[in-house]
Amino acid sequence: MHKSGFVNIIGSPNVGKSTLTNAILGQKLVIATAKAQTTRHRILGMLNTPDYQLILSDTPGIIAPAYKLQESMMEALDAVFDDADVLIYMVEIGEKKAKNQEVISRLAKTQKPLILAINKIDTGNQQLLEQTIDVWKDQLPSADIWSISALEKFQIDALVTHIVSLLPEHPPYFPKDQLTDRSERFVVNEVIREKILLTYDKEIPYSVEVDTELFKNLENIIKIQAVIHVERNSQKGILIGHKGESLKKVGTLARKELERFFDKKIHLELFVKVNKDWRSNPNALKRFGY
Repeated sequence: MHKSGFVNIIGSPNVGKSTLTNAILGQKLVIATAKAQTTRHRILGMLNTPDYQLILSDTPGIIAPAYKLQESMMEALDAVFDDADVLIYMVEIGEKKAKNQEVISRLAKTQKPLILAINKIDTGNQQLLEQTIDVWKDQLPSADIWSISALEKFQIDALVTHIVSLLPEHPPYFPKDQLTDRSERFVVNEVIREKILLTYDKEIPYSVEVDTELFKNLENIIKIQAVIHVERNSQKGILIGHKGESLKKVGTLARKELERFFDKKIHLELFVKVNKDWRSNPNALKRFGY
């Protein structure tokens, strides 16, 4: 008997969805930072054993869209409800109300197995946890409530066992040696974007998109050339920094992360290009996969 199914994680920005995905997979696949809207794309990650294939879907945080990029991010959520075998709605301890009541209404009506994961319990106390549980019991009475810390990996193994029990019997959807549905270039783009999120403040990280134009996997080294797109010349200057120091720091951080991921020496070249108002340009968004 082999089980296989799609487990889709949704929730507000910065509740720990990407951290939970990485904790379940046992390795870093999805970028995770303290900044909201770190995740822009829906990303599938596979946890494979001889007995099951658990396909995790990490999704952008639920927001009220302010520009076309965010509209595209939210449209991806419709598919999350449609193809799920198990739904995980994630909140953090102390969170008492969803930012999007329409999503809660849909979750309350779903016939699919629903898990409410209360995350970051290591940052609160028992009284706050009990209050959070009571609040969400009222809003999602059919949900199976779990208290976890994705960062500290508390209750993650038990949660995986429970999720697997809910999966249908089915052959694997993907080859058993596959980790994600995304390409190597996509992984490169995301790692570089994560380092930008960690290095710069304010608007810069949200005005950036990364496009890997060369990915050449040679015998002893991977050669990568990537372009960082920004919306304005002033952003380009900030991104590069004095004598190129800021961009060099991003490149060094990204190269080290990519060497760990691919287990191979990396030669990384970064370029910065102004792509005016790309976040509101349908053609640019399509090119970047939104």
